[in-house]
Amino acid sequence: MKALLAILKREFLAYFFSPLAYVVLTAFLFINGYVFYAILLSLNSPETPRQELMALFFKNVFYWIFMMLVSSIVAMRLVSEERKSGSIEALLTAPVGEGTVIAGKFLGGLTFFLFLWLPTVLYPVALSRYGTIDFGPIAASYLGIALFGALFLATGTFASALTKNQIIAAIVSFVMILALFLAGVFRELVTDPKLREGLGYLNLIEHMDDFARGLVDTRRVVYVVSAVVFFLFLATKALQGNKGK
Repeated sequence: MKALLAILKREFLAYFFSPLAYVVLTAFLFINGYVFYAILLSLNSPETPRQELMALFFKNVFYWIFMMLVSSIVAMRLVSEERKSGSIEALLTAPVGEGTVIAGKFLGGLTFFLFLWLPTVLYPVALSRYGTIDFGPIAASYLGIALFGALFLATGTFASALTKNQIIAAIVSFVMILALFLAGVFRELVTDPKLREGLGYLNLIEHMDDFARGLVDTRRVVYVVSAVVFFLFLATKALQGNKGK
């Protein structure tokens, strides 16, 4: 456990020793803030139907673009950077297993990812000063962000373990994350009822819709957690296979 926490802390702090953290954080908050402001202006228009502002914030197309792009960027350096520099060998010669290394790096990346979202908590707090806000759906939405962020970062960790090139890792990560996202969306093109139902279970948009309404379905949580464990397992195997290369 101490080794896991040490790797987690090391990975989280490593982001702030490069311009990456500050560029990503600034761009992330600027674009998210602009989207929030644009939704707010739209809902203030008389002809716009009254809707929950925060629900729209968590379900718009920019939300998914941010999630996929930011996750790929955050995860790309987790393993590939150390493989390229050769420092991964020193880490693996310590009394820790490959699984602990992967888990620690993944948790460090996830902690930084959640840190990016932390300032957005001020949005519903500010809105609560001007009206009644139901914080239940908002809390569920942030749970959805944490779960989907973990899923995308686990996918990115696997991609990062496959190559020494961070750019290639980011591209492969984004492609795999996009495939996960589109798997459920393509349900509308399928005619077979059982396959259609299965793809619907993978539909991340519907998952987030439920979270935004305050519905926390344990089946969806189990699916995401299982997928996270699966991709971390693949990342561990990839690291073992590339050991010494």
